[in-house]
Amino acid sequence: MYALAVAVVTLALWFRVTLYRGNIGISIGDNGDVNLLQRIRQHGNCVEWSSFILIMMILAEGMGAPGLYIQISGALLLIGRIAHPFGLKIDNAGHPLRYVGNGTNILAALNIMVCLGVNILGL
Repeated sequence: MYALAVAVVTLALWFRVTLYRGNIGISIGDNGDVNLLQRIRQHGNCVEWSSFILIMMILAEGMGAPGLYIQISGALLLIGRIAHPFGLKIDNAGHPLRYVGNGTNILAALNIMVCLGVNILGL
């Protein structure tokens, strides 16, 4: 469920990069265009965090972890992936939605890491 929702966000961000590339005629890299760089990083950050957390969620589910922990990580991941692109701005490193995106994703990762650790150690 969360993988599908995050995939939709990722695809939307990919479309933003691809359409912009087509409009400005840059095939590879950003050629110094800060708007393209921003879109590339919004998409890249989504892919990086989503892969990391979704893999841990799959492992936790496969190990029989309580569903509540998986749901918490999934919800936090989705909130973060929706908020973060709106806050990841070239000219404003302190945008509140960037903090929301980073914070919720860190919490999602920590939550599922603790869940994995508890299962691995048999606690």
